[in-house]
Amino acid sequence: MKEVDRKDYIDWLFRKRDNGLIKIVTGVRRCGKSYLLFKLFRRKLMETGVAEDHIIALALDDFSNRKYLNPEELYNYVKSRISDDGKYYILLDEIQLVEDFVPVLNGFLHLSNVDVYVTGSNSKFLSSDIITEFRGRGDEIRVYPFSFSEVCSISDIDKEKLWTLYCRYGGMPLIWSMDFDDERESYLKNLFEQVYLSDIINRYKLKGREEIGVLTNVLASSIGSLTNPQRLANTFQSSNNMKLSQFTISSYIDYLVDSFLIERAHRFDVKGRKYIGTPMKYYFVDVGLRNARLNFRQQEENHIMENIIYNELLRRRYSVYVGVVIVNEKKDDKYVKKQLEVDFIANKGDKRYYIQSAYEISDEEKMKQELQSFRNIDDSFRKIVIQRTATKPWFNEQGVLYMSVIDFLLNPDSLEL
Repeated sequence: MKEVDRKDYIDWLFRKRDNGLIKIVTGVRRCGKSYLLFKLFRRKLMETGVAEDHIIALALDDFSNRKYLNPEELYNYVKSRISDDGKYYILLDEIQLVEDFVPVLNGFLHLSNVDVYVTGSNSKFLSSDIITEFRGRGDEIRVYPFSFSEVCSISDIDKEKLWTLYCRYGGMPLIWSMDFDDERESYLKNLFEQVYLSDIINRYKLKGREEIGVLTNVLASSIGSLTNPQRLANTFQSSNNMKLSQFTISSYIDYLVDSFLIERAHRFDVKGRKYIGTPMKYYFVDVGLRNARLNFRQQEENHIMENIIYNELLRRRYSVYVGVVIVNEKKDDKYVKKQLEVDFIANKGDKRYYIQSAYEISDEEKMKQELQSFRNIDDSFRKIVIQRTATKPWFNEQGVLYMSVIDFLLNPDSLEL
C-alpha cells in the first residue's frame, strides 16, 4: 500500500509545536495515530533539523518497553536521555498503559526544554477523561480514519468506483491494504465486536454485550434521523423485545461517544439563534464500521453520503450542527408553525455555511424542497447543496452553490468556491 502523507495532521501538529502544552493525539482505535506520530511526525521533525537523539520515542505497548509502564521508570528514563539544553521531543504511544500517567506528564511540563506528544485510544483514555485529567495543560489533536481524498491519493481505481468502495468499507487504514471483500468485512466486524465493544464492556463493567450491541445496531440503522433516548427505549421495547430505560440508553450512548465511535449532532434554531437539546442526530466516525454492525446490509447511499459529509466537515475542524428553521405557514385560514431542516450548519471562526446533502435532485419539485429552508434564512452566509450527481460546481440565481459530493471531498477549499 502506498503511504498516506496525512499532511493536514502533520501541519496541525507543527502549528502546535513548542506551545507549552501536552499534545494529546486521540481518535478511535486503529485509525492511524501511532503511525502518524512515530513515522510521519518523527520524520518531519528530522527533516526540519531536529537531531535523532533529541527525539525520545517509546511505544509503551511494546513488550521490550514493559518496564517503562512504571511511572518512575518512565520519568527517570526520559530525564536520563536529556543531556544538553537543546529542545527534546518526547513521543509516547499508548500512554494510558502507564499506571498513574498524569503526574508523569505534568512532571515533563516542568522541564523547560521538552515538547511532549502522546497517543491514547483505549477505554482508559477516552475523550471525557482528557478534559478531566489535564485541565488546561493538554492540547487535543483529533485524528480520524482515512478521508475519501486520502484513499484517492493511494489508489489508481476510478473515483466513481472508489466512491462505491468507500461507502461500503470506509476509511480504516488497514482496509486499504486488503485485496478481498470478505477479508475487509471480517476485519471490520471483528474490530467492532472484539476491540471497541470489549473495551467499553471492560471499562464500565457491563454484565453483557447484548444490550449495547443492539443499541449500536439501532443507531447504525438510523444515521441521520432525529432521535433521543426515550424514542430509542421505545424501539427496544417494540422491535427487540428488550426493556432498557432511557437513562441506561443515555449512558450507553455516552460510552460510544467517549470511545470516538459515534458523534452527536445537536440542533440549532437559525432564527432564534439558540441550541435545541433534543432530539438530535447520531453519525458514525467511519461508515465501514457502521456497515459492519449491520452485516453490510441497509446500504442506503443517501444516508451514508450524509454521514461522510458530516465526518469531512469535522475533519476540516468545523463545529457542525443540524439547522432548524421555524416558519409560519397558512393552513385552513390559520398560521401554523413548521420546522424546516438544514442538514448541516458548519461554523469556524466568523465563517458559516448552510449545507444540504441531496443525494438526488430528480425534478423541479425536489429542487424546491431542498431549497425551502434556505429561502427562509435571511442572512448572507453561503448556502450549499452537495449532490451525488457528477456536475461541475455552479450557482443558481439566488446564489446557492451546487457541487458534487466527490468535488466537495477532493477539494479542501470546496466551500470557498
